[in-house]
Amino acid sequence: MMKRFGLALLLIMVMAMSFGCAKKQVAVTPENASGSAVVEAPVDNDTASIDAASQAQEAQLAEEMAAAAVVMADAPIYFDFDKFDIKAEYRTVLKHNAMMLKKYHMMRVLIEGHTDSRGTSEYNLALGERRARAVQDYLIVLGVPATQLEIVSYGEERPAVQGTTEAVWAKNRRAEFKLIK
Repeated sequence: MMKRFGLALLLIMVMAMSFGCAKKQVAVTPENASGSAVVEAPVDNDTASIDAASQAQEAQLAEEMAAAAVVMADAPIYFDFDKFDIKAEYRTVLKHNAMMLKKYHMMRVLIEGHTDSRGTSEYNLALGERRARAVQDYLIVLGVPATQLEIVSYGEERPAVQGTTEAVWAKNRRAEFKLIK
C-alpha cells in the first residue's frame, strides 16, 4: 500500500510540475557564415507603441509648424518709400512671429526683402536686403536664434501687385516670410 501511495504521489508531483510551469521556448540560434552564433533580441511591444506615439507627436508638430508658417506668410511687413525701418504697427506682428519661432525651434524661415519698381536694380536689391536684415535683426532682439533665420533680397523682381500707382508700389515694398524645408 505504501508503494502505491508513493507511486501515486510521484505521479501527481510530475503532473503538477509539467502543467504548473509555463513552457519556455528555446530559441534556436542559427550560425552565421563565420560559424559564430547569432543572437536575436526579443521584440519589445512597448518600444513599438512608443515609436508610434513619437511618430504621431512628430506629425502633429509638423502640422503646427506648417500652420504657423502660413500665419507668418499671410502677414508681410510693409515699408515706406526708400525706407527700411520697421513701423510701429508691424512690431506686434513680428512679436507674434518671434513667439512662434521660439516655440518651434526647429522651424527655419527665409525673410525676403522686396521693393517697388522705382530705382535701379542694384539699388533695389540693396534696399531689399536692408529691409530683410532689419526684420531679421528685430527678431533676434526678440530672442529668436539667428540660426533659424535667413535673408534674401529680390529687389523689384517679384512684385506682389503689378502697376505704377502709389497704392501698388506700397504693396510691393515689403518683407515676407517663407518656411525653409
